[in-house]
Amino acid sequence: MKDKLQKVNLSTVSEFVLLGLSDAPEVRFLLFVLFLITYLATVAGNITILVAISTDTRLHNPMYFFLGNLSLLDILCPTITVLKMLGALLLDNKVISFTGCMFQLFFFIDVVGTEIFLLAVMAYDRYVAICHPLQYVNIVSMKLCAHLAIGTWVVGFFNSLLHTSLIFTLFFCDSNEVDQYYCDIPPMLAISCSPTYSRELVILTVAGVLGSSAFVVTLISYIYILLAILCMNSSESRHKAFSTCGSHLTVVCIFYGTTICTYVRPSSTYSPNQDRIVSMFYGILTPLLNPIIYSLRNKEVKSALRRVISRVRTALTRQEHRTHYEALVPG
Repeated sequence: MKDKLQKVNLSTVSEFVLLGLSDAPEVRFLLFVLFLITYLATVAGNITILVAISTDTRLHNPMYFFLGNLSLLDILCPTITVLKMLGALLLDNKVISFTGCMFQLFFFIDVVGTEIFLLAVMAYDRYVAICHPLQYVNIVSMKLCAHLAIGTWVVGFFNSLLHTSLIFTLFFCDSNEVDQYYCDIPPMLAISCSPTYSRELVILTVAGVLGSSAFVVTLISYIYILLAILCMNSSESRHKAFSTCGSHLTVVCIFYGTTICTYVRPSSTYSPNQDRIVSMFYGILTPLLNPIIYSLRNKEVKSALRRVISRVRTALTRQEHRTHYEALVPG
């Protein structure tokens, strides 16, 4: 009984302090403006893609279905972390409750994990479209797309549930200062006063197997795509395809490389300053770049956006004319 009471008393932390990026007021304001602009641009870009895909029937096909899922994830990812960071920078309120920290970590790992698997699915979709164009409709049906998309969300959910339960069943008693601008696995492990070896082993194994498997699927798909591009007769077509695939592959490598670097390593190598920089790549930079790389450079998406803008202008013009007519003819 005494041992049980001592064990219970170990976990005395009811809230955490997110150390964030800087304590200097003038630097905090500049960072606030920078991250606010980045966040708003990210949300605006991804919402624009979602609106175009959902309202234009020409984009109701597997590729844009997956792009819509990616845009949704890219809205959720910075929202989970950046909003809290903006509040801390503007109001100097760095405190987050134990429950709030737990939910923040859960949703963040959920979204990042889901995106890792979704990028692998998207790479496979492009592989079939480019390497087996005549069989594409039969292989990648909308039913299969729905199953694959649901699968990525389900796997991301259970992956996050496992990691969150491993972290928040630890004891936190020596310090409640999280050396990061959001609750994440490495800084939480660093401040725990419980033995973490067995949990780190599980985290490394699960993250390593799932992350590496998704990366291998993505890499092999793009290798086949590049080989198919090399066989194209037109140099103009090769250049265009290389440009598009190169951009996709660059963003994918940044996302996979930074996430694997963060989570597939022992806590003894944890470096707060390095981790803050690395986390910004997959948490802030890639959600900003994805709508530009995957969608806004796409002619079909740009045409759909022009049609959406045209419809909005027409609706506003009609409303203006209606308002003007009602003003001239009261009653």
